[in-house]
Amino acid sequence: RLSIITINYNNREGLARTIASVRSQTFNDYEWIVIDGGSTDGSRDLIADNKDLSAFWSSEPDKGIYDAINKGIA
Repeated sequence: RLSIITINYNNREGLARTIASVRSQTFNDYEWIVIDGGSTDGSRDLIADNKDLSAFWSSEPDKGIYDAINKGIA
């Protein structure tokens, strides 16, 4: 099983492209984990609207990029 971890902070446009990419995959043996740093640009709503794709998602402040990726790995 492949784990795809996406981290995001106030990059709704980039996240929308990532969601489109995940939706277009023909390989189905994956889990998608989304860690958002508490975005205020609508990213959280976009994640919630596409929750059917993700095995896990959270949107809360973190301590930066490395903290976010470590949350995803955990």
